[in-house]
Amino acid sequence: MLPTLAQRLRSGNTVLSSWSCIPESLTVEAISRLGFEAITLDMQHGGHSDDSVIRSLGAIDRKVCHPVVRIPVGRFDMASRALDFGAEAVIAPMINGVADARAFATAMKYPPLGQRSWGPVFAMPRSGASNGQEWLEQQNHETIAYAMIETREAFEAVDEILAVEGIDGVFVGPADFSIAWSSGRKLDPSLDDMMEAIEQIATKAINAGKFAALYCPDPREVGKYHRMGYRFFALGSDFGYLAKGAESFIATARGSIR
Repeated sequence: MLPTLAQRLRSGNTVLSSWSCIPESLTVEAISRLGFEAITLDMQHGGHSDDSVIRSLGAIDRKVCHPVVRIPVGRFDMASRALDFGAEAVIAPMINGVADARAFATAMKYPPLGQRSWGPVFAMPRSGASNGQEWLEQQNHETIAYAMIETREAFEAVDEILAVEGIDGVFVGPADFSIAWSSGRKLDPSLDDMMEAIEQIATKAINAGKFAALYCPDPREVGKYHRMGYRFFALGSDFGYLAKGAESFIATARGSIR
């Protein structure tokens, strides 16, 4: 049985996640078998909807790949639904303060930590679980609530966000963070000026006993962020994998012609 995502991260493992924007369960199924350790379905900027999430989570090969969902801004109801559909972790964008963090945690956790309603109709069979009492006792510990830190407001409140019971970690969105950090002047996920702040976020998360995660569009930069303390990395997107694969195939085919 594959350890849960939370178990792997608590053990200090590095987890590389693919990023799914195409709302098609067959595409998700194929990507989940490419060698990534997780797959994140993006509802915020990607094309995923409630319907595609419920179908795509069922298509993921859970023997090798952990299911994760990024919900749209403020859709905390979808956080609970994503868990009930079978997600192990949920990423919530634009968590800018304690009120946002509490609302997110409330949706993610069963009482007494939160107010998640009972109904894992899809999640339990998809995970191979059959005992409802055991599920109830384990889920608050085994599901991950990632609060996205991507604004100056969130950065200034990160200690308070991390202190919210039920928030398990932070997830940095470097593109939005660069826009916020430069006051709207630059879109640069590798902006040098913000790297100290990004490192501070990881340090604060680790010191709080919580997880540090990050979206990394350039896989060559994973090592840099790993040294800062990040252990969950979402890499590129399915559109990028298609483009890179096609580029390589076409170049190889052209190069073979003499």
